Amino acid sequence: MSPRPFYLATELHDYVLAQSAQPDPVARSLIDATVALGGASGMQISPDQGTFMTILASVIAPTFAVEVGTFTGYSALAVARGLPEGGRLLCCDISEEWTAIGREHWERAGVADRIDLVIAPAIETLEALPSDQVIDMAFIDADKGGYIDYYEAIFARLAPRGVILVDNTLWNGEVLNPDNTEADTGHIRAFNAHVAADGRVEAVVLTVGDGLTLIRKR
Repeated sequence: MSPRPFYLATELHDYVLAQSAQPDPVARSLIDATVALGGASGMQISPDQGTFMTILASVIAPTFAVEVGTFTGYSALAVARGLPEGGRLLCCDISEEWTAIGREHWERAGVADRIDLVIAPAIETLEALPSDQVIDMAFIDADKGGYIDYYEAIFARLAPRGVILVDNTLWNGEVLNPDNTEADTGHIRAFNAHVAADGRVEAVVLTVGDGLTLIRKR
């Protein structure tokens, strides 16, 4: 079951999913394995967001893509399926347990040979990249307090007109709730303001999932 975005009525959400490409057996198995984790499963992106990311990767055709925050691997599966011949995806995460679910399904989908998973703090992995490594596409979906640091580390190596996707930027609508003073809500607000004020990029907040910001380097 895909979590319903806060701004869509149940009937409209069901319609959106029905009119979008459906998860194949491997993707469905990954969804089910993630749901079995219980409450943590809410961190998984929705199937329609996965389809969007596959299509976008197919259009961009990144030679080198980066993901910060892999969880059980659905978003990585989506991006890897859109990579061109020879394209690589670097996944940054700190959980061996959750990413093991992804590894199994990447193998089953035939995309494991395109993915390099590094288990370490993401900022360390990003900063250790060669200075001449060019990132064509990136996806950020990790600890909210690290969003600005991840963004800047990626931007330092982002290709001209390269693209960064950032998840959860509407935060279930709580970005507009003045009574919400939780740390993560503040981090999302700060990140959104940071990007909006960044003259180096063009950005749009898409109403996909829990808010997906699409950023392109000018």
